[in-house]
Parts: sequence; structure tokens; C-alpha cells
Amino acid sequence: MMGNLSVALITHGRIQTTLTKAKALRPFIEKIITFAKKAEAANDTARKLHFRRLAISRVRDKKAVAKLFDELASEFTERNGGYTRIYKVGQRIGDAAEMALIELIDGNDEGYSKKSAKKPAKKATKAEAEVTEAVKTQTPEADAPEAEAEAEATEAVAKKAVKKVAKKAAKKAVKKPVKKPVKKEAPAKEDTDA
Repeated sequence: MMGNLSVALITHGRIQTTLTKAKALRPFIEKIITFAKKAEAANDTARKLHFRRLAISRVRDKKAVAKLFDELASEFTERNGGYTRIYKVGQRIGDAAEMALIELIDGNDEGYSKKSAKKPAKKATKAEAEVTEAVKTQTPEADAPEAEAEAEATEAVAKKAVKKVAKKAAKKAVKKPVKKPVKKEAPAKEDTDA
């Protein structure tokens, strides 16, 4: 089945199938494309033939492998993995299976832009600010490097303590169920017939 799906993907460039089949096809076809890249980079004709035969043994269609090795492999030389992209399409009407499009990515496609690794700085909590202020006031400012190292160590310990207290408070808040106010009903009036 993977061989047939990969032949269709190589010949058409994009196919629609179920999401699970598309996710299973991705590593399979990317290994075949890696064979094509290795064959293109190889200097020896025996190595090129070896990689082509490895691909044919998995895909079992010589025309599709020829198209991949001769035409498409040059597009992927600059790309290190990520040769395919999967789009979720929705559910199939007949059996409500999740459908997806899987396509080969163009060689000139840049993909998603990388986000910066820096996370925004957290605002200091009130308790953390008090602890750091207390640490600053307790340590005398001196020119000695020992005093600076001790101040940094004390500040690090204080921050850990504040984080630990905040974690415990968060766990307690999660464990504690929210109590709903109970409505008090007025005592029922007794009907007295005299």
C-alpha cells in the first residue's frame, strides 16, 4: 500500500488520502527521496545504481523512481528533510474518516519562518520581588568577588524557594474543588383550615 501511495505522490505531486495513511506515508517517501539525494551526490555509478535499486525495491514502479531520481531529486538537494507537507481537509462523507492532502514541497519553498528562541520575560510576582529586595538589602556591597558570588547564590536560592511555594499553591488550587453556594429554601407554609 505504501508503495502504491508513494507512486501516486511522485507522479502527481499531491494526493488526497486518509490522515492516518498520509502520516504513515511521510517517513516512507522521505526515505526514498533521501536515496535519490544520495544517488545524486554520489560520484560512482555503482553507488547511484545501488540507491536506485533500493528505491525500486520499496516503491516497485520503475517509471516513478526514474522521475524521482532524474527530475525531482535536484529540487531537494538544499533541503535537509521535510520533503512533504500534510494538510487536513475534513471528514469523508461516507464513513467520516479524517481526510488529508499530502504533497511534495517545492525546492524553492522556504516553509514556515522560524520564531526566535527567546521567551518574553515573566513579570516578577509580589513575593518574588520581596525576596529579591530582602536579599539585596541583606548583602553588603563590597568590591570582593566572594561577596558578589555569595549574593548571586543567595538570590538563586531565594528564587527557587519562591517558585517552590508558587508551585505548591498552584497544586492546592487545582486539587481544591470549587464550592458552590447552596440555596436555602424558605420553610413551607402550612395550610391550616379552621
